[in-house]
Amino acid sequence: MPYDPSAFPPFAVTVDLVVLTVRRHALCALAVRRGEQPFQGRWALPGGFVRIDEDLAQAAARELVEETGLCAHDPSVPAQDNGAHLEQLATYGDPKRDPRMRVVSVAHLALAPDLPAPRAGGDANSARWAPVEELLQQGGYGRDGEQAAPLAFDHAQILSDGVERARSKIEYSSLATAFCPTEFTVGELRRVYEAVWGVALDPRNFHRKVTGTPGFLVPTGGTTTRQGGRPAQLFRAGGATLLNPPMLRPEV
Repeated sequence: MPYDPSAFPPFAVTVDLVVLTVRRHALCALAVRRGEQPFQGRWALPGGFVRIDEDLAQAAARELVEETGLCAHDPSVPAQDNGAHLEQLATYGDPKRDPRMRVVSVAHLALAPDLPAPRAGGDANSARWAPVEELLQQGGYGRDGEQAAPLAFDHAQILSDGVERARSKIEYSSLATAFCPTEFTVGELRRVYEAVWGVALDPRNFHRKVTGTPGFLVPTGGTTTRQGGRPAQLFRAGGATLLNPPMLRPEV
């Protein structure tokens, strides 16, 4: 029998982005207000349909550029000022997740240093950085007096999974440096861990652990006073991808 595409139900693939950054010492995610149906007016994660001529990684990188102006960072080359860590998170395929048709979403996690105010694109009529705790609160999310509502589609679950991926992965990898500028202090790195984990860490113990972990941090030879007080030593990310011993999350 010849292949007949019309014999199969319509099916689409999207990419959704969990874009995380640290702003004002809080872990924040990029949220967009939907300008079209379905869920018009509701807040959601950025994303869109995969084009017919692109693979999943290309679609995620394209959406990242369109929503943030960031390029996906290639870990094989030195860090770029406009680069972001981008990795595939999970696939979501509940048959009822999108009321338009059967849509499977391949979610991606993107991490970058403190980013400027976002710009809305595509079918989104506004975009903003919001603390993840506010986006995931039980009563839903709303701002400027608007009525709170859950994130559109299954984006609350996707965001929750992305946050947990980031929280667990910085325990055993150097991923926390993706939230930092190219050169950073131990104090700035500590505040990343505190923001992602939502806990306070002892500065001396943290300094001892990160500077004593082989390949984690490399001194640049420079110092900075941007945090106030005495000049602090500057570091850059080392070549290690796995931390030994790991930076275990404190019991909360």
